Amino acid sequence: MVASSEQAAQPLFGRVAIVTGASRGIGRAIAAHLSALGASVVVGYASSAEEADALAAELPRAVAVKADVADEAGVRALFDAAESAFGAGAHILVANAGVLDDRYPHLANTPTADFDRTIAINLRGAFLCLREAANRLPRGGGGRIVAITSSVVASLPLGYSAYTASKAAVEAMVRTMAKELKGTRITANCVAPGPVATDMFFAGKDDEWVRRTVEANPMGRLGDPGDIAAMVGFLCTDAAEWTNGQVIRVNGGYVS
Repeated sequence: MVASSEQAAQPLFGRVAIVTGASRGIGRAIAAHLSALGASVVVGYASSAEEADALAAELPRAVAVKADVADEAGVRALFDAAESAFGAGAHILVANAGVLDDRYPHLANTPTADFDRTIAINLRGAFLCLREAANRLPRGGGGRIVAITSSVVASLPLGYSAYTASKAAVEAMVRTMAKELKGTRITANCVAPGPVATDMFFAGKDDEWVRRTVEANPMGRLGDPGDIAAMVGFLCTDAAEWTNGQVIRVNGGYVS
């Protein structure tokens, strides 16, 4: 009875999760939530070492690992770290690392270098992480892949051409991947947030812009990182095994 109650409280106990871009914002909330569900966590980060180390220190079973997701060796290092730190390979990948550059009002104004950076991190980075997960997650149950995309794929706002294209490509890749993983019992899904109150969202936006965004949402607020983490947490549990190849837009009804 004790074991079953513990399992109910911590449905991910005994599993290892890799979360990229986990030092701040949505990724940080996801890492903390998966830990609360019982998982051991690899906190992947690119540059915010102090924040990543602080988060790993707060969680009962976690290690911070610096890795450039656009680099093949960096991605392999994340999975290797899971094995060396916890004695078991990863069961869960949350591909969250990403960049947003909305300084340019139209595609016509977007410099090639900025486009390339967006594609390198958001798309190539996701591809490398997904490929590594497809080859290294355990077969037979419990393998979970979640890519964090964006509701801009549906809303198509001005000034987000490169970002939207990168996230749309990831959604297509994940939905195809779910079919390719037939027979493994590994699920692959996307969680597509709407506007969420993070540093990435607020960067370069004035109060009026934020006010209009809040007013446009049926829930009358911005999303919270915890809103996204809760959905990711569900998708990583056994209860979500029948949810596969889906794009779930977690946005308060802002866009379908």
